[in-house]
Amino acid sequence: MPQPSYPTDPPVSVTAALARRVLDVCAALARYTQTPGSITRTYLSDPARQVNAELSAWATRLGLAVRIDAAGNLRARLESRRPAAPTLYLGSHLDTVPDAGAYDGVLGVVLGFALVELLAGTPLPYSLEVVGFSEEEGVRYGVPYIGSRAFVGTVAPLLELADRGGQTVREAIVGYGLNPDDLPAARAEGGALGYLELHIEQGPVLEAAGQGLGVVSAIAGQDRVLLEFRGHAAHAGTTPMDQRHDALAAAAAFVVEVERLARTVPGLLGTVGSLEVQPGATNVVPARVRCSLDLRHARDELRAGALQTLLTAAERCSAERGVGLSSEVRSRQDATPMDARLRGLLHRAAAELGEAHAELVSGAGHDAVIVAERMPVAMLFLRSPGGLSHHPDEAVLEEDVEAALRVGQRFLHLLAQEEVG
Repeated sequence: MPQPSYPTDPPVSVTAALARRVLDVCAALARYTQTPGSITRTYLSDPARQVNAELSAWATRLGLAVRIDAAGNLRARLESRRPAAPTLYLGSHLDTVPDAGAYDGVLGVVLGFALVELLAGTPLPYSLEVVGFSEEEGVRYGVPYIGSRAFVGTVAPLLELADRGGQTVREAIVGYGLNPDDLPAARAEGGALGYLELHIEQGPVLEAAGQGLGVVSAIAGQDRVLLEFRGHAAHAGTTPMDQRHDALAAAAAFVVEVERLARTVPGLLGTVGSLEVQPGATNVVPARVRCSLDLRHARDELRAGALQTLLTAAERCSAERGVGLSSEVRSRQDATPMDARLRGLLHRAAAELGEAHAELVSGAGHDAVIVAERMPVAMLFLRSPGGLSHHPDEAVLEEDVEAALRVGQRFLHLLAQEEVG
């Protein structure tokens, strides 16, 4: 088979116009919401159906074969002319948190279709499939990644989860007009080349560095822990300070330890985001405090060591005040390193185009975490102005969208050259 030629640099006018259209499409999709006046689009909702319909129409115009799989994921496929060619998947998610911005997840799917449009029929030695995952945020059922779990074949244990209205995932799938018995066909086909997810950074690192793009090195692992400090309620006006067993004082000392350690260890993120104080009266020494701990790092062994250090600190803070302590790890997600080959091609694509770019760790979770169980993954971040995400003022710069299109197209061509070389 003769090696095809892969043009790498479309005219700036082409990518600039397409970048503007990408932003227009994101703005148009933001109109599909369950809460007028803000953006809220949960799993298998009517607005999700409307978004799928809009993007399916674009995919059809591009000549892609379109389907909605049994989990509600949008799948749009461009078959390679090469026999038994592997598949490169492009995508992100189409659901949102309540009162969301217009770009988290959605931008990556729209950019996927825009990259197919940029190819303009150029033959590739691999198939391309754009995936709009139906549920990443976990809003409706309290568990994230339903769509991507179906994509890798691990969704079955979640089918009997119920939402606040009592409807199970299985029932929601049926109500949407899909068949849960077809979930095996939602799995990615054999011969996967990899998965590329383009996504806003959702943080301030790229903006602080003055760079529009970033290549992700890893998605941080995460522990979520619930701690309970148990003291004794007492009268605030009659109990001497040296005779108190103040659960909140112990918890407060622990919170300071979390901040101190996270500031000391490079790359460690520690957050106590929830405190429940009982009895919660102004004139009563607190008897019981429940608090959360969210701990993240790109290296699992370092995160595990930090967690042990903090649990030891919690014990010390409790013992010093005569307060009992219990803790429970509620969830644990190991770090997800990006594939070295795909990550290297992203760096090379950006460098060849003269695009300044950073390498950074993603502190947030993404569908790539789940997809990595099945195939190599890579992520390209776009700068988030103000570091805002999960917020109505979430934004992205047109110049960064254009840069992502150019880097994404060069990446596709470099990958094609490797595949035929």
